[in-house]
Amino acid sequence: MPPPNLSKTERIDVRASVPVKALLQEAARACHKNVSEFLLDAGITAAAQALADRRQFALDDAQWQAFQAALDRPVQFKPRLEELLRKPGVLG
Repeated sequence: MPPPNLSKTERIDVRASVPVKALLQEAARACHKNVSEFLLDAGITAAAQALADRRQFALDDAQWQAFQAALDRPVQFKPRLEELLRKPGVLG
């Protein structure tokens, strides 16, 4: 979470349905925050978690050994994987 002394100069606009807005307002009140504070805190937490999931992972000793063994194995040609990667995906 950013230090509290950073000035807020940027604006983020969000559109929501009436029920979603009501839910967010209720949750913000329950946390003694306004909706902006609630959304910003939740967004920062979600963003940090999403990025952490892509940057680090924890393994016990047995899992680490298996991971190391997989990395050390010689490369194997996988024709089905090659075929899959050559085909255009859903987005083109």
